[in-house]
Amino acid sequence: MVKLICKEVIQQLSEYLDGELDAALVHDLARHLEGCRHCRVVVSTTRRTIEIFCNCRPAPLPSDVSRRLRQVLARQYR
Repeated sequence: MVKLICKEVIQQLSEYLDGELDAALVHDLARHLEGCRHCRVVVSTTRRTIEIFCNCRPAPLPSDVSRRLRQVLARQYR
């Protein structure tokens, strides 16, 4: 068992939330989270942000913005 510090938890956060860490590191990270309120808040806030972002639909672009964007792209990639 390795005692993680907060900086290490943050460095592993993406892989942790994606389920890509090995079991031993997940265990060490979970033990850290049990005793560190600040890291629990960071993990839960990040997880919730990802859930919200993944479950929302993109906002439609206003027609004038869409038109200008297409014009710029057409000029750029001629």
